[in-house]
Amino acid sequence: MDTARRGPGSGRWGGRARAPLLITLVTPEQRAASFALGRVASNLGLGSGATVAGFIVASAPHLRSFQTLYLFDAITYAALALVVLALVPNRRAAAAHAGAAGRGFRAVARDRRFLIVIAVNIVLIIVGYTLFTNILPPFVKAHTRVGPGAIGIIVLFNTSFIVIAQLPATRVVKRMRRAQAFAAASALWAIALLGVLSATLIHSELGATALLAGVATVFAIGECVHAVVLGPLVADLAPPHLLGRYISLYSLMGTGALALGPAIGGAVLATSPDAVWWGGALVAAVIGAGFLLSGDRIPEPLAVEAGVPDVGEGPRAATQATN
Repeated sequence: MDTARRGPGSGRWGGRARAPLLITLVTPEQRAASFALGRVASNLGLGSGATVAGFIVASAPHLRSFQTLYLFDAITYAALALVVLALVPNRRAAAAHAGAAGRGFRAVARDRRFLIVIAVNIVLIIVGYTLFTNILPPFVKAHTRVGPGAIGIIVLFNTSFIVIAQLPATRVVKRMRRAQAFAAASALWAIALLGVLSATLIHSELGATALLAGVATVFAIGECVHAVVLGPLVADLAPPHLLGRYISLYSLMGTGALALGPAIGGAVLATSPDAVWWGGALVAAVIGAGFLLSGDRIPEPLAVEAGVPDVGEGPRAATQATN
């Protein structure tokens, strides 16, 4: 699975620019839906694009085929740029608040709640995303009866479920408090990580594949919940004039976690293969319990939208308190 579809930290410059742009084009109550729709669109685009490109190259494996694909790719980017320039308004309303609480990353670093959210998210990405994406295939190949073809089916279950369930999941998550949603995602990943260990006890390839397909689906449900809560939360924590820096740092830390996770998981896998899964499940469970105990420290969309100062410190709370 590619990291580009992973909402918490694709790390691409286009993704860092796209997220602040989308946030400025929608109302606060539409942020979760916009993140969900963007994630579905990314999955569909990546999946369909890779499939079509694969068929083109397979049918005509020549240099000209690759040149045609890259030329078409460049044309689509140029078309997107024209659409953005022609149709997307240039909103500068946030400029009026530029002097409220500083402009640079130092102002971002003073937001303790944001830093805590980012730190916890780094851990969640490692135990949730990277273990499934990078560590599961070699572990399954070495310690279960599942073969390479079945591993592809497991990945297909995960990706397909995300495309199908992401938008419905957004409506479900809207009925939950953010702390509860984060706890639910952590619990789902803990269950899925323990489910991987169960596959080692099954001596049938079909049975082990079926179990791991279920594990992939549970992972996908957790991803759907995590993605539609985290992005809007970061946007709500950010003052308008620092939105781009908040999103940039959030994406950069996500990218770092995606790079760090395989290294950590690989080292643990070489030392104790089972410890990767029960250790990751334990970490996810502790994080989930922490979210439940956090109470009102994680701001809710309605509180932010109404301008009610939340408990805790940060540039946004300070700005709201002075208005």
